[in-house]
Amino acid sequence: MAGLWFEEFTVGQRFDHPLRRTVTETDNVIITTMTHNPAALHLDAEYMKGTEYGRVLVNSCFTLSLMVGISVNDTTQGTAAANLGWDEVRFPAPVFVGDTLRIETEVLALRESKSRPAQGIVTFAHRAYNQQGTLVASCQRTSLQNRRPT
Repeated sequence: MAGLWFEEFTVGQRFDHPLRRTVTETDNVIITTMTHNPAALHLDAEYMKGTEYGRVLVNSCFTLSLMVGISVNDTTQGTAAANLGWDEVRFPAPVFVGDTLRIETEVLALRESKSRPAQGIVTFAHRAYNQQGTLVASCQRTSLQNRRPT
C-alpha cells in the first residue's frame, strides 16, 4: 500500500508524481470507441488536417483519467474509501498522440467526516503538463479517505 491515511495529509502538501506517460494512438482510439464517442476530433486524421490543430486531438476523458490515475499510487492507493467527485475540470491546451504527461498534485483541503468517524475528506488539485511544461489539464478531486487503523 502506497497511499496515505487521512491524518498523513496536510493542506498545501505537494506531490510531483514520478510516473510519466507517453500517450499513444491506441490509448486514444480505445477510450474513444469504448465510450461511443464518434467525434471526428478524436478519430479522423483527414478531417483534422483542415482544422486549427492539424491533427487528431486525444480524447479529454483519457487525459482526465490518466491525470487522476497517475496520482493514486502516491496519494490514495489502498487508503481511499471512495472517490466523491471531480470539480473544476479544465483542459487549457490540447493533448496529442506522442505527448508525454507528468502530473502534480496539491492537497487543497481536509475536513473530518461528520457521518463517518473512521474517515475524512481530502480535496486534491491535480495538474497535468506535457513535455514542454504546458498545462494541459487540471481538476479538483474529493476523496473519502480512511483514517489510520487503531
